[in-house]
Amino acid sequence: MSFLFSKDRVLVPIDFTEEAFTVQAQVLDFVEDASHLYVLHILPRLEPTEPGVIWQTLDDQTRKQNVEQAFFERFGDSQYKGIHFDVVFGDASTAIIDYAKSHQISLIVIPTHGRTGVWHFLNASIAERVVRLAPCPVLVLRRQS
Repeated sequence: MSFLFSKDRVLVPIDFTEEAFTVQAQVLDFVEDASHLYVLHILPRLEPTEPGVIWQTLDDQTRKQNVEQAFFERFGDSQYKGIHFDVVFGDASTAIIDYAKSHQISLIVIPTHGRTGVWHFLNASIAERVVRLAPCPVLVLRRQS
């Protein structure tokens, strides 16, 4: 795989599923140096009508800190030292594409859950949109049965 793709700046968007963490581990093995791995988690924007917003008990900064804490609790070992981990807010596919552009990413490796039918039609367009619009090669890894 190394002769086909650059190992320099590889982005793995994660959603905290086991599939995403498996892909992240595979990419870390591929790049061999954690400083070449960029991991991105995208949070949807809070709606002003959500109870946590109305009652002022939840805000974007708190959500971001909770996600960062969860990530670094799981990946705090020395082998993960140097990973670039970021949390952004917004639409997932747009955030991935924008992040790839702004960080000069050379390869995006995106896990997909392999869903079909109506769920796929309504919700699984993230990987497809990233493949179409990304400024670099995109490798889509489907969950193995």
